[in-house]
Amino acid sequence: MALHEHPHRHSGLRFGSRSGSAPAKHAVHADADTSVLSAGLARSAALLRLLTAGVFLWAFFDKAFGWNYATPSEKGWVEGGSPTKGFLSGVSAGPMESTFHAWAGNAWVDWAFMMGLLGVGLGLAAGVALRLTAVAGTAMMALMWVAEWPPAKHLSDGSPSGSTNPLIDYHVLYAGILVALAAAHAGRTWGLGRTWERLPLVRDNRWLS
Repeated sequence: MALHEHPHRHSGLRFGSRSGSAPAKHAVHADADTSVLSAGLARSAALLRLLTAGVFLWAFFDKAFGWNYATPSEKGWVEGGSPTKGFLSGVSAGPMESTFHAWAGNAWVDWAFMMGLLGVGLGLAAGVALRLTAVAGTAMMALMWVAEWPPAKHLSDGSPSGSTNPLIDYHVLYAGILVALAAAHAGRTWGLGRTWERLPLVRDNRWLS
C-alpha cells in the first residue's frame, strides 16, 4: 500500500503546486505591470511639469529682458517697459474692460504679473509647492481669460472677436494642467518634491506641499 500511496501523494503535491502557483504568477505580473504603469505616469507628469515651467519662465524672461520674440528689446521690463500695458490697454471685451484699462501699466500690476510668472515657473521647474503654484497660476489664467473674454462674439467696437470657443481656451487648459500636476504630486519625480514635503513647516502645513 505504501508503494502505491507515494505516487498519489507526490502527484497531489505537484498538482497542488501548479494550481497554487498560477495565481501567484499572475499577481507578480500584475504588480509588475502596475509598477511600470505608475512609473510611466510619474515620468509623464514630470515631463509635462517641466514643459509647462518652460512656458511660464520663457514668458517672464522675454518680457523682462526683451528677447525680441513677444517683447522687443527696447520694451523689456529692465529697460523701463511695462509688461502689462500693451495687453491690458488692448482689452476690448468683457465685464472688466474698463478695469483692465485702468490697471494697464501700473507698477503694482507689472510686479504682480511678473512675480506670478516667475513664481509659477520656478515652482514647476523645482517641483515644490505645487498646490500654491496651482492656485497662483489658476488665478493668473482666470484673469487673463476674463481679459480676452472668449464668450464674446464681437468686440466693444462691433468687430468680430475671432473667438473659436466661448469657454475652453489655452488659459483654461493651463489652469487644468496646473491643478492636475499638483494632484498627481508631479514634483516627486525629476524634482525636489519629496525633499520639500519632508520639511517640518511643510509637514505641518500640507497646503504648502
